[in-house]
Amino acid sequence: MFTGIVTAVGELAALEDGPVRRFTVRGPWPADDLVLGASIAHDGVCLTVTHIEPDGAGARYQLEVSPETLARTTLGDWKPGTAINLERPLKVGDELGGHIVQGHVDGVGTVKTRTDTDGWMALRIEAPADLAPFIAQKGSIAVDGVSLTVNGVTGNAFDLMIIPHTAAVTTLSRLKPGMRVNLEVDIMARYAARLAAAAGPKDAH
Repeated sequence: MFTGIVTAVGELAALEDGPVRRFTVRGPWPADDLVLGASIAHDGVCLTVTHIEPDGAGARYQLEVSPETLARTTLGDWKPGTAINLERPLKVGDELGGHIVQGHVDGVGTVKTRTDTDGWMALRIEAPADLAPFIAQKGSIAVDGVSLTVNGVTGNAFDLMIIPHTAAVTTLSRLKPGMRVNLEVDIMARYAARLAAAAGPKDAH
């Protein structure tokens, strides 16, 4: 479980193709601070650490990524040198600064427009049609693992305003029109929709 508050930016150090794609990520945490089997969110995708080795003050660790994950996220676009938003799991007692994020990407959106004004960055992102009903004005959404508030919704597109601090400490500052982003909608919206569907229409008497 995560909160969408990115705590570090890592880098893809190497990748290995095969039946299972393996990524080697360079992160800021000491090797002794990581454990095999640990879950870490990478651009909003929860992945399991399968190998760890020291790398200066930080660590290089390996991840195994299934074809399903590659097909449903932007991870298939990664190349050595790609910057990655990182978040370690929420601990009991930690501050819930963003919103509840599972690290299970629902779909991939596309950046339609970007406008920069006085350090602020405004984005309009087109969501897949099946996700659009779960995105609401003033609701929460995770974009590449970053918890953000939706400013407005028009059709399948939604608007975001990125504060200078968030742009500086995440990879969102690199986004340009045409780029793809991982989206995870608010789990509360999903449950509300499921409950409404299960209840069905009420008979009028």
